[in-house]
Amino acid sequence: MTIRQKLLKFSYPFFSTLVTIVGKNNKQLQSKTMANTSLYDLEITLGNGEILRLSDLKNKKIMLVNTASDCGYTKQYEALQALHEQNKEHLHLIAFPSNDFGEQEKGDDTTIAEFCKVNFGVSFPLAKKTTVLKKPGQHEVYQWLTDETKNGWNYVAPSWNFCKYLINEDGNLTHFFEAGIDP
Repeated sequence: MTIRQKLLKFSYPFFSTLVTIVGKNNKQLQSKTMANTSLYDLEITLGNGEILRLSDLKNKKIMLVNTASDCGYTKQYEALQALHEQNKEHLHLIAFPSNDFGEQEKGDDTTIAEFCKVNFGVSFPLAKKTTVLKKPGQHEVYQWLTDETKNGWNYVAPSWNFCKYLINEDGNLTHFFEAGIDP
């Protein structure tokens, strides 16, 4: 962990409290609308090269989170890991490392996985480093998450690292949480 990353990890509680008070990055959206196209038709290439078919996760809740290793919110990996450990029978958590915001994920897939394991004990799947914003190269899962004609209601793309999308057991997007909301 770099000195900058250690400082960010140390200052996270203050930063998180400030964001909660100010209200930036703590928006939560929810809907009971059914998806127009199936998320289960999509696949995710993991950082280790394995393919995760979302159809294998039917009947489970799924939380998808865009992440970065050099962000003020990076400490959320701890809470995400705790959530994963407490609910792994019913909730499948998948992180999508991305360098879309402030170039805060500069490492390659191996470096990212090692950082997450060593510093936060992360054992949930990490997707191959990707683009989550609405621009050329956007990951197909994030295309689905941010296109209301596909997911049924949401058009909001991540506004920063550690935005969270919750999918119910039926494959419908039910919630969007901004970065400032702890898992």
